[in-house]
Amino acid sequence: MSELTLNDMENAVTRLSGVLHKTPLQRSDTFSKTAGTDIYLKYENQQKTGSFKIRGAYNKLWEIKQSGNITNVLAASAGNHAQGVAYAATVLDLNATIVMPKSTPIAKIKATEGYNAEVVLSGDCYDSACKFALELAKERNAEFIHPFDDKSVIAGQGTIGYEILKDLPGVDVVFVPAGGGGLLSGISFFLKSINPRIRIVGVQSEGADAIYHSFKEKKLVSSDKVCTIADGIAVRTPGTLTTEIISKYTDDIITVNDNEISSAILTLLERCKQLVEPAGAASIAGALKYPDKIKGQRCVCLLSGGNIDMGFVHKLIDLGLAARGRKLKFKTVLTDVPGSLEKVSKIIGESFANIVRIQYDRTSADLNPQDVFLHITCEVSDNEHGKKVCKNLENSGYRIITE
Repeated sequence: MSELTLNDMENAVTRLSGVLHKTPLQRSDTFSKTAGTDIYLKYENQQKTGSFKIRGAYNKLWEIKQSGNITNVLAASAGNHAQGVAYAATVLDLNATIVMPKSTPIAKIKATEGYNAEVVLSGDCYDSACKFALELAKERNAEFIHPFDDKSVIAGQGTIGYEILKDLPGVDVVFVPAGGGGLLSGISFFLKSINPRIRIVGVQSEGADAIYHSFKEKKLVSSDKVCTIADGIAVRTPGTLTTEIISKYTDDIITVNDNEISSAILTLLERCKQLVEPAGAASIAGALKYPDKIKGQRCVCLLSGGNIDMGFVHKLIDLGLAARGRKLKFKTVLTDVPGSLEKVSKIIGESFANIVRIQYDRTSADLNPQDVFLHITCEVSDNEHGKKVCKNLENSGYRIITE
């Protein structure tokens, strides 16, 4: 495979012109105040198919279409890459088959089928689905479209760098979510080739940090397992080509945890009115984690996608509320007699907290026969408010165990 060049990037920009949405790049007052510097958001969650993936998919499929030799394409994906390939195939009049794990939510399957792709369910995870997809591609004489380790895909993703530089020429730092590395490598290569002064920071989940270790150890490193709410960047093994490009052009890789990602999602919903998937919110979480390192700089955080299973949104909100100290969970021991709950509720109410859930536990071995564990979940304004609620209860003689 030949090396990636600026000419590859320029060709991708030309091919994608008029095909995709020109997604906004806007300064966020909310995040700028929190970080103490200028934070700009690149809203790729508003892109066609709901993520950046359409860029690389379309660029790759355009080249395939021009060759005139291939009419069938095939990909393996549980999410954004599936929809990107399916949409691009429809636009370019190619036949697309997408292999998805059997555990894929119905909403994602329907969305992919909505772009006229054939969906085949196989395996219980991406790796097994990908293995089957490679076999199926040979059987059907179809071109397999890799989600990240492909020069044309990388070039397509890198067109975001072109748009950032055009909209904000004075950008100092760009935070980019990283999973397999296609997005990070493309943006890093383009921006560093044009202006080496710009710092590029990749952001990974702590539960899926193969690129982080690959970058630090200067060799491709795989993870034994991944465990994170950010399924869009939950990749065990990054690409060979992407690892090479990232090692050369990216300045740093940092990690964030699920609580930090959830908190970013909640703020984006509340203050920016934007629904962003966990992978896409990782960039914001990364920028907010080390505010001292970006003081006085113009920072762009790429919101790479907005495709969330609606059944999962409430869980993300709960995690975000807990991470920001707005949901207090604790247990205390009560004597199991009439009026006990009323006394606790009165103290909580007078502390201006709102009880949202109560659960009794009478079966614990740690309890006396006449006692009960009372598990309580409250809405509070912040961590300090939560501490005040607990203090008021303790001052009234209750032992509080936070959960």
